[in-house]
Amino acid sequence: MAARWAGGHSGPVLCLAAGPQGLVASGAERGELALWDGGCSPVAQLRLPPAEDVTSVVFSARRPSALFASHGDTISELDVRALPEPLQRFHVNEEEINCLSLNDTDAFLAAADDSGAIKVVDLESKKVSRSLRHSNICSSVAFRPQRPQSLVSCGLDMQVMLWNLQKARPLWTRNLQECDREEESPQSAGQFFNPPLAHSLSVASCGNVFACGAQDGKVRIFRVTGVRFERELEFQAHSLGVSQVLFMPEAYWLLSGGNDGKVLLWDVSSNIGKQQKSPAKSLHKRKAQAGASSRKDGKLNKVASNEHPGVVPKLSIEHGEKVNWLTCAEIKGSRRVLVADQTSSISAYPLPEP
Repeated sequence: MAARWAGGHSGPVLCLAAGPQGLVASGAERGELALWDGGCSPVAQLRLPPAEDVTSVVFSARRPSALFASHGDTISELDVRALPEPLQRFHVNEEEINCLSLNDTDAFLAAADDSGAIKVVDLESKKVSRSLRHSNICSSVAFRPQRPQSLVSCGLDMQVMLWNLQKARPLWTRNLQECDREEESPQSAGQFFNPPLAHSLSVASCGNVFACGAQDGKVRIFRVTGVRFERELEFQAHSLGVSQVLFMPEAYWLLSGGNDGKVLLWDVSSNIGKQQKSPAKSLHKRKAQAGASSRKDGKLNKVASNEHPGVVPKLSIEHGEKVNWLTCAEIKGSRRVLVADQTSSISAYPLPEP
């Protein structure tokens, strides 16, 4: 069963972040921000003015006490040791921010918003160093580990883009709907009614592989090579839209959360590095991996091997609520996946050891 973290918020929790010193930050509607230290009650709370929804939070890897939070079109930099008074605020976006990402060197902060813009802030000069753009809402942006000048983004224009901070135009762009047409998969006809609006991105620790979750319930995994990227793997992960994807520190373990109320753990390591001319078609030719298990109400159960041809989850959690955000944290010596949903509490589920 999941442990419930309650008392930190009065409305739906919208975002989560795990810090380098065991702290977890959560953001919710009406400007609510809370800090947790692994217990089931918050250690600190704050309401950010002017009480607009806190949509993204991110810790600095180099400065453990530094936390960035987006609320409305504003970004606040906070010190978790003195939470009530923000160190500074950035007003660089014109519309509500959906996602924040901080690069490895703590030099640049990227903020993706509803206008499709990605504002990249130079944290030394406190100014916008680059403005990037999608043609519709930009839902997610992520710097690549070990490559502080490189980032990927996705949006409701169905575009996935690779950027370098030296250039204002993307190095490489893929339209998910056009990719599906090229593959001529059996589901292609249905894409007109359920287009692959891209909701979430996560980059693996190697920096060269990233995952994208979309409205059609699919997870697509890409590999970056130089100034371009190619799709390596695609599989139907959820029966409704994929709201969140998260690569874990292990090589190619991936968490996904969906509007179907499920949280799934995937091991895609055996599928990475085996490019096919038609990845979508090749999935149906691969044998399902054996020994997969699922967790429902705290019990491990076998997952049918034909549930996802070629790729099956290592773990399936029947969370029951639409997933708003996922993060992974070390809690009292064991790993947990933390789930934010439409309720005011956070759920913490145990994860298997690698």
